[in-house]
Amino acid sequence: MKIEIWSDVICPWCYIGKRRFETALANFAQRDDVQVIWRSFELDTQAPRERPGTLAEMLARKYGVSPQEAAAMNARVSGIAAEIGLEYHLENARPGNTFDAHRLLHFAASRQLGDCATERIMHAYFSEALPVGDRAALARLASEFGIAESDALAMLESDAYSDAVRADESRAAAFGISGVPFFVFDEKSGVSGAQPVEVFAEALQQAGTTV
Repeated sequence: MKIEIWSDVICPWCYIGKRRFETALANFAQRDDVQVIWRSFELDTQAPRERPGTLAEMLARKYGVSPQEAAAMNARVSGIAAEIGLEYHLENARPGNTFDAHRLLHFAASRQLGDCATERIMHAYFSEALPVGDRAALARLASEFGIAESDALAMLESDAYSDAVRADESRAAAFGISGVPFFVFDEKSGVSGAQPVEVFAEALQQAGTTV
């Protein structure tokens, strides 16, 4: 079974959805027959490498709410993340353009390191204030999931894997995906959003019976 997961590394619900899906997969009898492929999706393709101000201030501008309301939104999603063992520190988050992060994930996937790279980058952004649009910071992080910092930086300073990111995004558009996370099972069925573990378990079961 092939499961493609579209997500962005700075999408708080994507990390929550990732963990819930992984919980369901761990309890799935046919889990050893499941191939998980991470697909790129940028929430904001026009974002600068680094945004000034806090995440709450950015969200306040985006949604037309007060900084206090935006901070409350962050607190709510952080509480939900904590329920499944994720520790968010969104007050320290450093959002920015994620195109290079997605290119690095494709580079990692080419070395069979896609799963651990996705986990490490998400954790670094949500819990450790990774400046997600900073190539040097991304390259330093790469050494923690098996890619030499120098190799990662050389790749990031090139245009390698740009086509792969764009291909993922075009594929998302072809499927009609406009928000993430989005999970596609064998190109036949999909689950949208960070659904409860039970929903993912049912989707796995249904897909498993049709293989």
